[in-house]
Amino acid sequence: MILSHRYFVLNKPYNMLSQFVGIHETAPMLGSLDFDFPEGIHAVGRLDRQSEGLLLLTTNKKVTRLLFLGEQPHNRTYLVRVKNVVTPETLERLRTGVPIIIQGGETYISTPCDVQLEPEPVDLFPPAVPQNVHYPHSWLRITLTEGRFHQIRKMVVSAGHRCQRLIRTSIEDITLGDLQPGCIRELDEQTFFGLLHIRNWE
Repeated sequence: MILSHRYFVLNKPYNMLSQFVGIHETAPMLGSLDFDFPEGIHAVGRLDRQSEGLLLLTTNKKVTRLLFLGEQPHNRTYLVRVKNVVTPETLERLRTGVPIIIQGGETYISTPCDVQLEPEPVDLFPPAVPQNVHYPHSWLRITLTEGRFHQIRKMVVSAGHRCQRLIRTSIEDITLGDLQPGCIRELDEQTFFGLLHIRNWE
């Protein structure tokens, strides 16, 4: 008997690891959430401990390959709060590519991406770590198709700004919507792959 796979969207809270098992971990993991996860569940495209927002969970091991390792690029969008005011010149640098250090110590130029200044998001979930809204800062909306280790944090640092908050809001047409931190919603298989614009997934 072939069991159907299951697909979930999680709003990952701040200070939570994007994994279910680990050795000597000091931060909470996904299994600590109040949800009855099915056997074989795993995260697709992790967020680091300090990052928040949309995380895909599934029992289907093919999803990571189809979404991130295939020929078709897939958009990922983030809201990013950075220290100090971002100038138009810095926006253009981020859009066209900045040097970052990737695993192995190699210098890599980030690929062109969409970067826009974002108004102060008044309807955003409260930060887990209080932040002074009156201190000079900017919000950016960054959409890219690659996700190297800590890439966005490294990009904004390379452009002269420290990342203060990082929230993934969407992957293709799967969005957070009003999903609260720590909450989960389930999608059926056809909807899941349709919103991710993945064809030939069966």
